[in-house]
Amino acid sequence: MPQARLLLVEDTLSLATLYREYLRGEGHAIQHASTLGAAREALAERPPDAVLLDLRLPDGDGLGLLAEIRAAPNPPPVVVMTAHGSVSVAVDAMRAGASDFLVKPFPAERLVVTVANVLERAALRREVATLAAGAPRGGFAGFIGAAPAMQTVYRILENAAPSRATVFVTGESGTGKELAAEAVHALSPRSGGAFVALNCAAIPKDLIESEIFGHVRGAFTGAVADRPGAARAADGGTLFLDELCEMDLALQGKLLRFIQTGSFVPVGASKPLRTDVRFVCATNRDPLEEVRAGRFREDLYYRLHVVPVALPPLRERGEDVILLADAFLARSAAEEGKRFARFAPDALALLRAHRWPGNVRELENAIRTAVVLHDAEEVTAAMLPVTVHGGAAPPAAAPGGRASDPARRIRPLAEVEREAIEEAVRLCGGNIPKAAAFLGVSPSTLYRKREAWGGQRG
Repeated sequence: MPQARLLLVEDTLSLATLYREYLRGEGHAIQHASTLGAAREALAERPPDAVLLDLRLPDGDGLGLLAEIRAAPNPPPVVVMTAHGSVSVAVDAMRAGASDFLVKPFPAERLVVTVANVLERAALRREVATLAAGAPRGGFAGFIGAAPAMQTVYRILENAAPSRATVFVTGESGTGKELAAEAVHALSPRSGGAFVALNCAAIPKDLIESEIFGHVRGAFTGAVADRPGAARAADGGTLFLDELCEMDLALQGKLLRFIQTGSFVPVGASKPLRTDVRFVCATNRDPLEEVRAGRFREDLYYRLHVVPVALPPLRERGEDVILLADAFLARSAAEEGKRFARFAPDALALLRAHRWPGNVRELENAIRTAVVLHDAEEVTAAMLPVTVHGGAAPPAAAPGGRASDPARRIRPLAEVEREAIEEAVRLCGGNIPKAAAFLGVSPSTLYRKREAWGGQRG
């Protein structure tokens, strides 16, 4: 508990001395006033952090002073002290605005705990008032959004960046985990160093050790030259390990040793190397659940889970979806040379209603698709991809004007996926990496799926 300035209003000198002794070990600065007049002078000179107020004083009733304190701007908390048998008076004092009361005689522990509680509650009230008075940030370090959950994310990133502590980012796919890692790096003293990102889910298991730690020539088939690896590339900077829970257990042990010692051995080498790396990790899974299931080392979890950052899904961010959509529309229209400047009311309603399972990435791709395929001054609901409409076309009318059986409109998921991929590739002029970026998957995923569909590589 931080040190505080206390005003002790007590007319009995022996009790005032006793209460000072009770609080001596807490480090508070205590000013004593034996009368209401002296108390008023002390309050006028410098308002304290809290007041300990006896209700029976030589020159008047302490309740009168309590009312004066409560009427002042930003009043300090008041703990009233009353003799045994006067509990009804203490209740009256609580109704008048006292924060707590003590019935004499009371032990030292009771006084210490009461003072600590009222100081803590006052600090929380000040913090809430400060947050309420300050306008929420509409964005931070590349993020866009003013939702309360994002304000928390901004504060954590801002406070964690200057330290060396490992940051562990969790969140669904598409919520901006790599953007959070980039923010930590950009705001840190290491911003002049390299930011190296590795997606542990996109690299084959037999190659990921080499990707992280590097290898020497001849270490394995295809190793025709030395390769430094991400650990050396990030020396003096930040190493971001995305989808960390996908890492093989054996490699997790080697990563743990690297984190603990700062040294590692490249694949095929015999001598360890040392680097100075700051770690940021991310996963779209529940890391503790992965630990319980035996897929993620518990010791590695506790080594990395120092500063947790939980990114909220887009469906929990309220009007942020419109702030983001406006920003994506402006960016895409400028890049594609289109006239779009706003959303029509029906499009705004659709954006608000959609659940966005793909989060911010899905929203950005939906806006990009609308801009690429159309050109107007405003985006209408009809221009947005069918997935935003619920993933199905409007119901067809059956003979007689009756709606057809809803079950007949359900299409196989594999068919919907193939159609979405082929449409993305077509819109990107056959550029697989570009289409993969818009779809939020790795290029290898598209190559593999299209090969399985009959070798239709573009």
